[in-house]
Amino acid sequence: MKFPFFLLIFITSVCSAQRPNIIYIMSDDHDADAISAYNKTLIQTPNIDRLAKEGIKFTKNFVSNSICGPVRATLITGQHSHLNGMKDNRTRFDSSKMTMPKIFQQNGYQTAIVGKWHLHSLPTGYDFWNILPGQGLYFEPRFITMKNDTVTEHGYATDLITDKAIDWLNKRDKNKPFMLQVHHKAPHRYFLAPLKFIEAFHNKHFPEPATLYAKMEGHGTAWKKQTMSILLDMKLCSDLKVDPAYLMDIPELKPDSAEIAYYKAIFNRIPEPDRSAIKKIYAERGELLKKIHPTGDSLLKYKYQWYLQDYLACVASVDENMGRLLNYLDENDLTKNTLVVYNSDQGMYLGENGWFDKRWMYDVSMETPMLIRWPGKIKPGTEFTQLTQTIDYAPTLLDAAGIKVPEFMQGVSIIPYITGKGGVIPRHSLYYHFYEYKADHTVLEHLGIRGERYKLIYFYTVNEWELYDLKTDPMEQHNLYADPKYQTVFLTLKKDLIELRKQYKDEEKVEGL
Repeated sequence: MKFPFFLLIFITSVCSAQRPNIIYIMSDDHDADAISAYNKTLIQTPNIDRLAKEGIKFTKNFVSNSICGPVRATLITGQHSHLNGMKDNRTRFDSSKMTMPKIFQQNGYQTAIVGKWHLHSLPTGYDFWNILPGQGLYFEPRFITMKNDTVTEHGYATDLITDKAIDWLNKRDKNKPFMLQVHHKAPHRYFLAPLKFIEAFHNKHFPEPATLYAKMEGHGTAWKKQTMSILLDMKLCSDLKVDPAYLMDIPELKPDSAEIAYYKAIFNRIPEPDRSAIKKIYAERGELLKKIHPTGDSLLKYKYQWYLQDYLACVASVDENMGRLLNYLDENDLTKNTLVVYNSDQGMYLGENGWFDKRWMYDVSMETPMLIRWPGKIKPGTEFTQLTQTIDYAPTLLDAAGIKVPEFMQGVSIIPYITGKGGVIPRHSLYYHFYEYKADHTVLEHLGIRGERYKLIYFYTVNEWELYDLKTDPMEQHNLYADPKYQTVFLTLKKDLIELRKQYKDEEKVEGL
């Protein structure tokens, strides 16, 4: 039977309309505590919060390898690092692999990614891409085009990435559903925001975490070897924007030539007149240091406040641009049929244990925010408290589009559990494996298992175990491994860890397992 051409167009349009559009937004190092839907004490993020109010907030969402590149590889493959091949930030991702965007393409979706890629190879599986080289730059950032040209663009990275996303939405084929990834650089180190947000945050004061002044004594080798201390390892010039001129006569704070060069490189990218205005604000920090020469806990107190001011100023810019994107959907009649995800690649230490950065299996960096809005499918204002992980992202997005999840993906689709059908995800615990020791921050290689109540971590290069009761010790300060009362728990978790490694096909030989 033949259909008139106009009827075929109508049928095609209806079928496309029934398939949801998908926008996945990933920020970099955006801790849940810096989203007011999770914690109202640090910042207000009204635009990101819209997804919590109009959709669902995840309260036990975790990564499997807390570092930028590996998380991104897991996102697009649905596999743990040992299978997708991206164990650390220095590995080149094999772009010939079958990935989530390729599967979307094969099923009639337009695909695009803008912003941070960080997988060293060029993107494949996308109809359009425009990516930052490596970590990217905040001001006057460079972008790699589909011609493999690297072009410097005028503006601020978060604004430009959003501009590119909206521009692609305007130019796309309106007769096809789309899957768009918007990957921000912010609020990654070196925490540099636009002038208006620096002005808004530079005099704010933030509550200190209970463990800000924690000492490393009494903890294992991993805690003592790390180099992610705000006091000792966060740089005054590059991280906290203190002009080296203020420090040259303070022997204990005097920067080396490399740090001075880094400071100059950062500020040279900021166009005038904003550069001078920003320098004037940061001069307050230099003048204070030159005047009082703080040391020890006193210096940590100042550095913590300055860190939070800069970090949260970057978050404010992300939230503003989230608003721009959500408003675009509203104004172009796309909200109703578009599933929107907001997620960070991992959690981030905001002073807990006196630290910054991530990498650890401890919940502060292993846990990451996730918010999803899908009008008509997900009940507004709900919370999801079951264990979810990065390996679930690709299966979930594919399932939402009605696409069969391939067997090579190790995660599960959470669509049935968040759309009102109920039930419990068939898992009791999560697997974690961190590989990148010597590159940055000196966090020892480790693996482990995270359940609802207990967590077992094995720092296998030094043969040290850590066991935490997350119910009584949510900040993971008290290692119970040597406590006789917890030996049964330890042995049970160790057995479960071995089984989980087998389940996920992690066959790398690890002494002690």
